[in-house]
Amino acid sequence: MAKKRIGIDVGGTNVKVALVSDSGDIIYSNSVPTGSEMGFDYTINNIKEAIRTLLDETKLKNNDIEAIGFGFPGQVDNKTGLVKCLPNIPGWDNVPIAEIIEKEFGITTKIDNDVRCAALGELKYGAGKGCENLICITVGTGIGSGIILNGKLVRGASNSAGEIGHIKLFYNDKKLCGCGDYGCLETYVSGPAIVEMAKDYIRGGKSTKYREMAKDGEITPYIVAQAAMQGDVVAKQIFNIMGEYLGTGLASVVNLLNPEKIIVGGGVANCGDLLLAPLRETLNKRAMPLSASAVEVVPAQLANTAGVIGSSLLIES
Repeated sequence: MAKKRIGIDVGGTNVKVALVSDSGDIIYSNSVPTGSEMGFDYTINNIKEAIRTLLDETKLKNNDIEAIGFGFPGQVDNKTGLVKCLPNIPGWDNVPIAEIIEKEFGITTKIDNDVRCAALGELKYGAGKGCENLICITVGTGIGSGIILNGKLVRGASNSAGEIGHIKLFYNDKKLCGCGDYGCLETYVSGPAIVEMAKDYIRGGKSTKYREMAKDGEITPYIVAQAAMQGDVVAKQIFNIMGEYLGTGLASVVNLLNPEKIIVGGGVANCGDLLLAPLRETLNKRAMPLSASAVEVVPAQLANTAGVIGSSLLIES
């Protein structure tokens, strides 16, 4: 009988835990609160309990599991199994999570960045099936990416490859990025960037549908996307500009790496062609013709399951 694997996707609010078959199917899944305000020990205990529950409910023993894989939203060391820093989950500084889990369960444990895990999932079972060279990007609060070249995941010298959000879009720029530098792509293309631009148009006196939809509440990327889908000219313009910025940044990536596919996922990307159409158009204009003609821009297929499916594949990567 083929051994199964456990994939774990650690997020700011919840930790998703899934039992994944060798054909990429999710056999069982559950989630537990991250509880970041309680400290990493609390989260680790929640994760251990979730693994025990999974084993109990599926009637499996520890030696039925080939491996456990974790995807984390931040900086990790894949070789040592150390979580170095999670920007949105405080307290996780140099936590030897792989060692902790292996000691508890006696199961080989691997870790990586969550977007790299998503790239592995999309490569094997999603939009990247059959590809040798692809970029998987997520557009949400920021921009992250996983890079596959010649069928292999690219991690880089310090396990930090794929920071596409910090490509410099402008030289003399005043927009400060969370990384501490200026002119980064993700300060122009992200959920917060959509909200900022939407508010700028309102301050400039533009009449917009998203302002009516928000009423007295907060303007969100989702509301702006809904307004654009309903034909609001200003909202559509915001997504056109976002797509142009993203296409311009990705033109450099396409020229450098010559991928077959760019797979786009994440919360902002859920608005589909509102973002992807101007992205494709700009990419075709700005990338070198030979590289531009080889690449296809497609939406991610695995959606919320990419993290757990991809992390279950870390034993192979």
